[in-house]
Amino acid sequence: MKKDRILLVDDDEILRSEFKDCFDEYDFVEAKSGDEAVNIISKPHEIDLIILDVRMPGMNGLEVLKTIKKQEPDIPIIMFTGYGSKEVAIEALKGRADGFIEKPLDIDEIKEIIEKTLSKKRKEPDDDSLDIGGKIQKAKKFLEKNFRKKTGLNDAAKVTALSPKYLSRAYKEVTGKGFNEYRQILRIEEGKKLLKETGYSVDQISYKVGYENCESFIRQFKKLTGKTPAEYRQKKKK
Repeated sequence: MKKDRILLVDDDEILRSEFKDCFDEYDFVEAKSGDEAVNIISKPHEIDLIILDVRMPGMNGLEVLKTIKKQEPDIPIIMFTGYGSKEVAIEALKGRADGFIEKPLDIDEIKEIIEKTLSKKRKEPDDDSLDIGGKIQKAKKFLEKNFRKKTGLNDAAKVTALSPKYLSRAYKEVTGKGFNEYRQILRIEEGKKLLKETGYSVDQISYKVGYENCESFIRQFKKLTGKTPAEYRQKKKK
């Protein structure tokens, strides 16, 4: 059975090591700073839960919480807080933290909090029990979650334990669209939403939906919609 993957964010190396030793039923990814945690989440990943210390040098836990929740609001985040830190707890709640672990650590209590938080997250079937259709759906959901990032066929292939070549062929057979084609559709649909609902510039939107340059976004947008982003926005304002 695949283990739940937890991103453990704390600048204390000893605490991270002890935490992993106490909870070897989980698969841990470590980050020793807030910046490192944000960088991990900004790339394609399979993180199920984040455990995040409040007090860290540089980018503190509350700042990391707000940044990650803005990027991926569905990832549950449990905060490490000092005993009786009422003000911090209030700020964390405002930032949409999903739970709290107070220091000093209580192993049984932490286990209960982790399991309760993970239980709210929808579980995927075990990889070994998935047929090819199930694996393609898993690749599709992975892409829907990560299309704004530099997500390629190789990333999805690792998630589904299929070769990139086989995944590419099977993906089109099952979904009717190529992997890269569907990624473009997701990006353009997100771009259309941002053009209608925000005041971001076309250049800003192109970056937000995953394009390295604005020209590529404009070209793909016109290919799929028949209009440039500026033309689309102007029409929606009428």
